Amino acid sequence: MNKSFIKFITDFGPLLVFFTFYYKSDKNLTVAIPPFIVATIIALVIVWFLEKKIPMVPLLGGIFITLFGGLTIYFDNPIFIYIKPTIINILFGIGLLVSKFFTDEPLLKKMLGKSLSLSDEGWKILNLRWVYFFFGLAILNEIVWRTQSEEFWVNFKVWGILPITIIFTAFQLSIITKFKLND
Repeated sequence: MNKSFIKFITDFGPLLVFFTFYYKSDKNLTVAIPPFIVATIIALVIVWFLEKKIPMVPLLGGIFITLFGGLTIYFDNPIFIYIKPTIINILFGIGLLVSKFFTDEPLLKKMLGKSLSLSDEGWKILNLRWVYFFFGLAILNEIVWRTQSEEFWVNFKVWGILPITIIFTAFQLSIITKFKLND
C-alpha cells in the first residue's frame, strides 16, 4: 500500500472519525471523543508497525487527545477538549523559543534540517515566525471557543486550523527561498 496514503489516513482518519461521530450523535462531544481516542491510538499503532517509530508530533498529539479527551469525559466538561489546542500550541511555541538557550541551533533546524538546507539566519527567522504562529493559534483558539458555539469551534478546529496552517506555511516559502543554501 502507498506510504503517502497511509500517512494521510493515520493523520486525518481520527479527525474524520471524530467529526462523523460528533454529527451523527446530534453534536455530542462525549459521544464523539471515545471513538476519536481509539482511532488516534490505532493510527499511532499503525505508524509504529510500519515505521518502527512514532514521530514526536503525532505521539504528543495522541497523548494530549487521550488526556484531554479523557478529562472531558470524566468531568463531563468540554473545557478540557477546548483548551487542548491552546496548550499544544503554547507548548510548541515555548519549545521553539527556549530551544536556543539549550542548543546552538533552532529546534526547527533539528527537526527539518535533513530535508531543508538554510543558512543559520534563515533558520532563526523561520523558527521565530513559527513561535509567533503557534502563540497566535493559541490566542485564536481561545477567542473562538470562548465566543462561539461548540459546533462552530468543532468546525473551526477541523476545517479552520488546517487551512490557516497551510497558508502560513506557504508564506514561509519566500524565507526558505531567500536563505536556501545551494548544495
